[in-house]
Amino acid sequence: MTTFYEPTPTELNHLRRCAELARAAWEDGDEPFGSLLVDSDGKVLFEDRNRVKDGDATRHPEFEIARWAAEHQTPAERAASTVYTSGEHCPMCAAAHGWVGLGRIVYAASGAQLSEWLTEWGVPAVPVANLPITAVVPGAETAGPVAQLRDEMRALHALQNGR
Repeated sequence: MTTFYEPTPTELNHLRRCAELARAAWEDGDEPFGSLLVDSDGKVLFEDRNRVKDGDATRHPEFEIARWAAEHQTPAERAASTVYTSGEHCPMCAAAHGWVGLGRIVYAASGAQLSEWLTEWGVPAVPVANLPITAVVPGAETAGPVAQLRDEMRALHALQNGR
């Protein structure tokens, strides 16, 4: 049974923006993922969506956030920032997050949920192990999944997978 995180209204607004970015990715023929980087004052500093459709499987928004943060924030600013994302980080993105020292992660749907949905639909597993963020970055502070966005995230991934 999934235990859901109850976001604050501000967190939910950020996650809804991530869902909008995920939908924009899907509408552009990409996988439905979107993410935001928010500083300690609540200002959105950077946002992106998946851009893997052209063959570069590393073009995840969470990875782009890590790159952007490394170039534009001090270590203290990175540690005080929060990443909001439509889906829990994959191991690659979790590692990037940990390497650059970003702060908290709040996600709408978990990797476990996505794996369950893909299995239910008979979609082959992705080529990378489905690990929770804290298995890759043991000290990471995470929160999710969020019940209010479960159906929306499931529907986007269903569309992506022809369901």
